[in-house]
Amino acid sequence: MSAAQGGAGRTTPEGEELTVVHVMRHGEVHNPEGVLYGRLPDYHLSELGRQMADRVAEHLASRDITHVVASPLERAQETATPIAKAHGLDLGSDVRLIEAANAFQGKTFGVGDGALRRPENWKLLVNPFKPSWGEPYVEQAVRMMSALDAARDAARGHEAVCVSHQLPIWTLRSFVERRRLWHDPRKRQCTLASLTTFTYRGDRIVSVGYTEPARDLVPPHLLAGAKPVKGKDKAFGA
Repeated sequence: MSAAQGGAGRTTPEGEELTVVHVMRHGEVHNPEGVLYGRLPDYHLSELGRQMADRVAEHLASRDITHVVASPLERAQETATPIAKAHGLDLGSDVRLIEAANAFQGKTFGVGDGALRRPENWKLLVNPFKPSWGEPYVEQAVRMMSALDAARDAARGHEAVCVSHQLPIWTLRSFVERRRLWHDPRKRQCTLASLTTFTYRGDRIVSVGYTEPARDLVPPHLLAGAKPVKGKDKAFGA
């Protein structure tokens, strides 16, 4: 189903189309080994992750969604499925929404696991501003903006959902909000099953919002910040 099949869209008094694109992070993944799974295949949602996906589908059930697309990785496709089903839509796949490439894919890499003391890893850690261990932030921003604009075009005057991954989503939001792209990963506002929402007036992004419909399902140690996010949009000049 396309935006054209969804009926008349919303417009401003000046005749510009108002389009909303929700960029969702996937739900919790079954990962008992605790590896950095990156772009590896066969990492699926856990039972809790499926509950998160259902919760967001319920949250969006009354919205004017005419287009749903996801990263080709299983966890993203599985997160998007109940949303597409709730709106009677076919689920699309967009490789531009995929997880960032990472040289530590398939390995454990965390505080206290010794990764920083291994000489073979040192060459990968020389430039955190690019970053040297994976896909450059600028390349992530470019492909994510392209996917965002494509979703806008597919749902003009209506709403779209794109399911992606934490780092690409945060890089996209930082780019749109004109912040530096390198950052402290602990400070990303992009928890599991969250929605980062971009509102377009015509072809221009005029606001960015953030909500956590499944916050109560997220394990406490994974929540971004101690207080619930109220979802207030950040507006941009016309």
